[in-house]
Amino acid sequence: MSAERITSLQNLRLKQLIKLRDRRPRDEVGLFLIEGYREVKRALEAGVKPRELYCGPDWFLGENEPALIDAAQRAGAQVFELSKQVFARVSYRDRPDGLLAVASQWKRTLADLDVARLAEASPGSPTPAAKPPLLLVVEAIEKPGNLGTILRSADAAGVDAVIVCDPVTDLFNPNVVRSSTGVLFSLPVVMAESAEVRTWLRAHGIRAVATTPAAAVLYTDADLRGPLAIIMGSEQYGLSEFWLKESDLLVRIPMAGQADSLNVAMATIITLFEAVRQRGPVS
Repeated sequence: MSAERITSLQNLRLKQLIKLRDRRPRDEVGLFLIEGYREVKRALEAGVKPRELYCGPDWFLGENEPALIDAAQRAGAQVFELSKQVFARVSYRDRPDGLLAVASQWKRTLADLDVARLAEASPGSPTPAAKPPLLLVVEAIEKPGNLGTILRSADAAGVDAVIVCDPVTDLFNPNVVRSSTGVLFSLPVVMAESAEVRTWLRAHGIRAVATTPAAAVLYTDADLRGPLAIIMGSEQYGLSEFWLKESDLLVRIPMAGQADSLNVAMATIITLFEAVRQRGPVS
């Protein structure tokens, strides 16, 4: 590894790096942070090419970091080695592992989702049966940790794409990247307005099933097979009137205690894996 060493907290490059924790500076330069061995590795595997990679060897947890650093350099990253104190200052984690990358943001639209490709033949099927698309639509999610957990759960359930409607939190928030464990880089994620998404779903024959505590139908009694988009609402307000009126079916998760709702990430996991159960195993 050949790298420029930085030992001063007054270094201008480090000051710019720390600014990327906040949304406005991120959006102004179109960059974001990727911290952690697993996250940087998954970014590289997904074809993301970091512009810069900051390394704190004093924080390394294993023996595989040099190989990953070499891979980042081959992908075009400029590598910097930081002292232990300096890396602790630029890290946004309580327990850093010595790797922090900077990469360019990207933007996907509904036009980037190829429904015909999503409905390709199911792997391992004895006949070339089409695999109906399974999408997740989340509306106005407020907490970065919830959004990241939702992305991670969608990946585990084999969801073909996640559509974030009327976004409140920033997709490139460091806590979204961290809580998604790097799934953000491989799972197609689209940002769009709710009305645009509803029109797109109808045009492609994809049924919208929304979750709300007021629904009469239990989620386990609903047919979640076929081309499907599961619609989840925000943490504080749930789904908007738009989605409550425009969805094809409303379902609820039964609640036995005093609580009238679940954390949105937990509710998403429960509903997604019921769809997985009905549609057959992911792999």
